[in-house]
Amino acid sequence: MGFEHDPGADRPPFRDPALPTRKRIDDLLGRLALDERIAMLHQYSPAVPRLGVAAFRTGTEALHGVAWLGPATVFPQAVGLGATWDPELVRRVAEAVSVELRAFHYHRFPAVGTGRNSLQAWAPVLNLLRDPRWGRNEEGYSEDPLHTAELGTAFCRGLAGEDDRFLRAAPVLKHFLAYNNENDRCVTSSGLRPRVLHEYDLAAFRPVIASGAATGVMAAYNLVNGRPCHVTPLLADELRRWTDQELFVVSDAEAPSNLVSEEHYFDDHAESHAAALKAGIDSFTDHGEDSATPLGRLREALERGLIDESDVDRAVRRQLEVRFRLGEFDPDLDPYAAIGPEVIDCQEHRALALRAATESVVLLRNTGLLPLAAPKIAVIGPLADTVCEDWYSGTLPYQVSVASGLSAVHGGEVTVSDGADRVALRSRTSGALLGKTAFDVVDWGDGVLTLRSAETGRYLSLHDTALVADQKLIKSWDVRETFRLVPVEDSVLLQNVLTGRYAVVDPVDGRVSVTAESADAAERWEREVLRDGTEEALAAALAADVAVVVLGNHPLIHGRETEDRTGIALPSPQDALLRAVAGVRPDTVLVVMSSYPYALDWADANLPAVVWTSHGGQETGRAVAAVLLGEADPAGRLPQTWYRGDDPLPHPLDYDVIKAGWTYQYHRADPLYPFGHGLSYAEFELHDLVLSSASLPQDGAVDVSVAVTNTGERTGSEVVQVYVRALDARYEAPLLRLAGFGKVSLAPGGSEVVTVRLSGQLSHWDVTTGAFTVDPGDYEVLVARSARDVVLTAPLTVTGPAPGPRPGVDRRLLAADFDDHDRATLVDATRTTGDAVTAADPSTPATLVFRSTHLAGAHSVEVEVAGEDDGRLEFRSGSAPLAAIGVPATGDRHAWTTMSLALPAPLEGVHDLRVVLHGGVRLAAFRFRTG
Repeated sequence: MGFEHDPGADRPPFRDPALPTRKRIDDLLGRLALDERIAMLHQYSPAVPRLGVAAFRTGTEALHGVAWLGPATVFPQAVGLGATWDPELVRRVAEAVSVELRAFHYHRFPAVGTGRNSLQAWAPVLNLLRDPRWGRNEEGYSEDPLHTAELGTAFCRGLAGEDDRFLRAAPVLKHFLAYNNENDRCVTSSGLRPRVLHEYDLAAFRPVIASGAATGVMAAYNLVNGRPCHVTPLLADELRRWTDQELFVVSDAEAPSNLVSEEHYFDDHAESHAAALKAGIDSFTDHGEDSATPLGRLREALERGLIDESDVDRAVRRQLEVRFRLGEFDPDLDPYAAIGPEVIDCQEHRALALRAATESVVLLRNTGLLPLAAPKIAVIGPLADTVCEDWYSGTLPYQVSVASGLSAVHGGEVTVSDGADRVALRSRTSGALLGKTAFDVVDWGDGVLTLRSAETGRYLSLHDTALVADQKLIKSWDVRETFRLVPVEDSVLLQNVLTGRYAVVDPVDGRVSVTAESADAAERWEREVLRDGTEEALAAALAADVAVVVLGNHPLIHGRETEDRTGIALPSPQDALLRAVAGVRPDTVLVVMSSYPYALDWADANLPAVVWTSHGGQETGRAVAAVLLGEADPAGRLPQTWYRGDDPLPHPLDYDVIKAGWTYQYHRADPLYPFGHGLSYAEFELHDLVLSSASLPQDGAVDVSVAVTNTGERTGSEVVQVYVRALDARYEAPLLRLAGFGKVSLAPGGSEVVTVRLSGQLSHWDVTTGAFTVDPGDYEVLVARSARDVVLTAPLTVTGPAPGPRPGVDRRLLAADFDDHDRATLVDATRTTGDAVTAADPSTPATLVFRSTHLAGAHSVEVEVAGEDDGRLEFRSGSAPLAAIGVPATGDRHAWTTMSLALPAPLEGVHDLRVVLHGGVRLAAFRFRTG
């Protein structure tokens, strides 16, 4: 039954919890002055004292723990959570994060900023891990859209809570869309043809939004098909079409300004901000806490008629929807209002952090050395006794390294060597030691070093131009703790990586400053090795029965936000250390602790055991120790492909996973470790694969069940992975595609049946109809332990009428709807809508292929073209020419014109149509006409 507001009540309707939320929002919106509503469009929405409305700030980072607000439980990086393949565990992690976020909101106020810490959580990240070189690889779950969507939905549900009315936290999905490169991220365009757009990139977001678990989305920095994500029509045409609930869409930091300053997509900021608001951006994260500039631009847009009040109200309404659901206006009814500060890093959350870290550990290789039973263990390497935070980590309340984790539970002798040289750097000008101390030097690859004081353990850091060894932790946006020691004759120069400047010494007072612009002006330092790190590591390995070498990356060095990796090889100093240790101690375990995959060809061929963990948070060491010693079964499975070192990867900006051969779905070369790979100490048999039906109609579904039995002598975990593939497809189908999975933990002799329902997993985006379709024909269902370890298969037939040729006469064919291409790139048709195609390099022709196109009766061809330079179009049937059209420049890339040409003779039958683009011509669409 409905509720009616009591007109005699002494409170305004928006304060009445008995009213529907929509009516309460209407009432509050009507009470806000226009200027107050405009002010709510900025990230820092000010209070409205006359209405008793509090200040509101969008966004608290909560990717794997509450970040940037002080000590809080730190769970494994998102890629580590992805390795658990356990949606329920991920949901529980997110629940703990949101509980702590509530505690921060109520009890730990920010030192600066407007209002309390936000209950809008900027998490999870759903960007797919297409390229392992992506600097933010650690932030995503998986290279697979179904796997990502399953875990993303679970994380959102954990954040949001179980209450039907109130949210514990408001999840915001990042980053929409196709964001996988850091280098030049604000100006690069991700080319997505329709199949890649719908089957891959949108496929990670669609199920999460459709589930109702997410409340908002953050737009990405990059462009898609030449159009910035902050003005993409996909926000309205796709994202908001998937759900009936309001979505609150926020900008990424400074991205609204980038529309003019970096991307030059608009002439002025009023125009760009208006376009973003109209496209669906509801909150502008720009200019930090200084709202005057972005709000001034929006007011100017209003004055110029670029937006109207309805555009403002639409965005404010979406914000208010979230605020009402977070309980802001009903504190007495909010079921989460009583959460206290004691939940932050509580014992329950510590135990959950340990479980998550343990279940994310992946055993990549094991010839019998693991679990360890040796009485003496040497733990070696730059990450042996170190736990790192990444940029989106919370502050570690405590940390357990691999060395300390092993020491705590092993019971035998554990020795530690980080393998770092200890050096003294003495000025030739003053004769004094740099920092009056010796430094332990770690080379993270490419000559990038950190120098840690041997006396205090603090990192050498750049403060303005001075050098001080005072940093306990490397964690800042501008990393000031990395250096190069540049050899010059019999000395070295000290160069700061961030500034590129060199250290100099004042000849009068001996002060060191990093000010020299060139090597010629830099101070010469005598480098004295006080301890050879490799020799110390080898001595430790020789004195032990087993060596555990812990290598990998520091999350703020070589691969981070704003910086992609150039390759996937281990840093050469780490590789050399590993080979040296294994040379004297064959029983060597490699533990890779990293945010991304490495090429481990040598290790896989020469070592008895290889283990991977992400940077697993505060309990990393205990988790790794439990797996190494056999106290826990290695339950993790890889969420992305680990390629071989000699396998050439596609260009980072080639987002066409189909054409480029990205991920397990399309990459044909055998990887080193495939998607889904991970070994166990237990033994499992997968058996009794049963399909509920051997055939189904195109719009039908079938249940796939498979039994898994623990045939070993230990309790362990297995991930049953169900894949599908189309046989003899008319399109370039994936080699196989994940259709579902189930993780089971079984005692010896235990069995369980895993069931997966197949329906939409068989579909593909049909460019001829502009919709998902399931072709009739033969398919195969595969049950596997990884994408390259198929155990069981079963045939499946889809019934229905066979698809006919693509209708190509008297029908507008979009240029982007090609079946294949060569040297083409996708671009924007206009600033607001549509895609077009042009040659990636105007000096080289590009070809579009439209297979099986019915052209019978066509007498002429009509083309929609634009371009700043002259060009030419050719139409061919296979290699036979049909028509050629010269296209003069239209003066602007968005100035479209229509041209037509009569064909030499009417066409007959079905053709494999090829359209060849010469020069700078842009093609949006074409039409073969019978008249």
